[in-house]
Formats: sequence, structure tokens, C-alpha cells
Amino acid sequence: MKEVYDFLKKCGTFYVATIDGKQPRVRPFGAVDIYNNKLHIQTANTKKVFRQMQINPRIEICCFDGSTWLRIEATAVLDDNLDAREHMLIANPVLQKMYAANDGVGVVFYLEDAVATFASFTAKPKVISF
Repeated sequence: MKEVYDFLKKCGTFYVATIDGKQPRVRPFGAVDIYNNKLHIQTANTKKVFRQMQINPRIEICCFDGSTWLRIEATAVLDDNLDAREHMLIANPVLQKMYAANDGVGVVFYLEDAVATFASFTAKPKVISF
């Protein structure tokens, strides 16, 4: 999981895909954290992505560093723990301009049953499950 986290941080921006009814939706994210031995992402409960993950928690994440791409299949599980939100804000200080851990808006999800695949045109895929 640490290797996946490090790659996401290296890329800076990663893309989260959800389903809105029958229509796939993809949007850029940048906040990621490891808390309580789980990989977390952050959003706001006022956004459509939050509602989509509540209805269908199966998501995919994708990012590219210029030579290798990472695709993660996972279930997004809402972590309603104040400590998890605080940890996310400390790990991603840019979020502190928009959210507070107890503001009732910022939320974090951890990835469950995740399968991460590193791939490129020059090497065999590497799969990590967590």
C-alpha cells in the first residue's frame, strides 16, 4: 500500500471514476493519506462524487507519471472518524484552506478490497492487493 501511496503522491493528481446511474464520471483528486493502515482519499459531502460513492461505492483510480500508470479498483468506505479527517488535513495542508476536520463538510473514504496495477509499455504489470 505504501508503494501505491508514494506513486499517487508523486503524480500529484489522480483521477477517480464513479458511476452516476448509467453514466461514468471522472474527476481529478489530489488528497491521499494513509491512516490506521488504510489508504484514504478526501472530498466534500456537498459534491456529486460523494453521493455517487454512497450509492455505488465501487470506484477506480488512475494516474500516470509519464512512463508508468497506476489503476486501482476498490470499494470506497466512508470513514466517519474525526481522527481520520484530522490526519488527512495534516498530511495535505492545502486542504486546510477549504476544510476543517469538524466542519461537517469534509469527508474521507478508505479503499477496501483494493487491487492496484502498475503498468507500462515496457514492463510486465505489477499487481498489489490491499
